[in-house]
Amino acid sequence: MDFQKMISEQEKLRIVQETVPGKQITLAHIIANPDPVIYQKLGLNPAVDYSRSAIGILTICPAEIAIIAGDIATKTSNVELGFVDRFSGTLIVTGRVADVDSSLRAIADYCQKHLGCVVCEITKT
Repeated sequence: MDFQKMISEQEKLRIVQETVPGKQITLAHIIANPDPVIYQKLGLNPAVDYSRSAIGILTICPAEIAIIAGDIATKTSNVELGFVDRFSGTLIVTGRVADVDSSLRAIADYCQKHLGCVVCEITKT
């Protein structure tokens, strides 16, 4: 075997991605009155009234629960879905602070009571 080929085969990077089994909400955070640049960097709707708005961020495992959480969020309060990822379990919602807070609480309550999830504290900045 050629020495160069042997080195290049040894230098290959192998990435293994896995999730921890269980049902949990590991992050539930509300950013109240975020700076407009945060909306822009996240690719969210820039037409939102920044002075009366909030961004809610959730990370959920198993990741597919993010789909259910997005449904709960839009049915329980006047929020818009900014991002839902069924592969990473990330959900971002936007709206007024009270609506975002209400939607995150409804999601946490449903996940804990009906899906048996361990739920972290909802934090706010």
